[in-house]
Amino acid sequence: MSEPVLSVRNLRVEFATRHNVLHAIDGISFDIAKGEVLGVVGESGAGKSVTGLAVIGLIDRPGRIAGGEIHLSGLRIDNLPPDEMRRIRGKRIGMIFQDPLTSLNPLYRIGDQLIETIRTHTSLSERAARKRAIDLLAEVGIPAPEKRIDSYPHEFSGGMRQRVVIALAICAEPELIIADEPTTALDVSVQAQIITLIKRLGRDHGTAVMLVTHDMGVIAETSDRVAVMYSGRIAEIGPVRDVVQNPLHPYAKGLMGAIPTLASDATRLVQIPGSMPRLSAIPTGCPFNPRCAFAFDRCHTERPEPITRGTQAVACHLYDAAPAENAA
Repeated sequence: MSEPVLSVRNLRVEFATRHNVLHAIDGISFDIAKGEVLGVVGESGAGKSVTGLAVIGLIDRPGRIAGGEIHLSGLRIDNLPPDEMRRIRGKRIGMIFQDPLTSLNPLYRIGDQLIETIRTHTSLSERAARKRAIDLLAEVGIPAPEKRIDSYPHEFSGGMRQRVVIALAICAEPELIIADEPTTALDVSVQAQIITLIKRLGRDHGTAVMLVTHDMGVIAETSDRVAVMYSGRIAEIGPVRDVVQNPLHPYAKGLMGAIPTLASDATRLVQIPGSMPRLSAIPTGCPFNPRCAFAFDRCHTERPEPITRGTQAVACHLYDAAPAENAA
């Protein structure tokens, strides 16, 4: 098996406050292979975006990476000096943020921003960089790119701006792209176009993609594997088809049950009681235990570790042989 593009091992991210230390990411591990799309899904506050920011080295104080390792194609990057990490961002790791308006400077033409990024990370001349920018705009589906390259961000629609941001993310042909909810602000038809574009880029360029979203529909359409996060931990990870059709963790089952299907005659969708706990009030043991209908004594005292079940890994005591008599 070839070396993964991204390898995260036992990553922990914490934020210090005046009263205590909040653990936003609490010991997660995963890999992303070349050309693979890993979807990261969960409710707001699960730690999805913080994971992406940790990988790209954008955790601001008082936050910090408190433990674990992050490797990019074999190179450990979580302990690199800021100057070295800046050279990796944009060149080896691209980022697609949720709101394209926050990624584009409204005072500069689209072409200026693309050309500057290209020349920063490559040795191309001004003329060659402009041609490369036009080619990128064409690749992401911008019509008449040789004309639109001189437009300002406000002259584009939301979907077109997101395409420009994707062009910025791939302009240096990065090994990894982190897409943080790239379709949230878009209507359904444009969402489908952006999903298709991200899948094609991963396939054509061999780029690894970490797709952060709360939308299981987007995950099912785009990703090869999915990691279900809850309270800064990975509750379940595995191939998308297996997790969608046969979720193992009670939280993953609740997420799947809350999705309406045309084949179902059910009049009511599954509802997960309660809400995601605050970082300052994460329960002992399994963080999902207050909302879980299957919780037993061990769930309240001991943190579950990932257990392999076929193609999936699930962090749940229900699948541990030791407490089987308690679960029964």
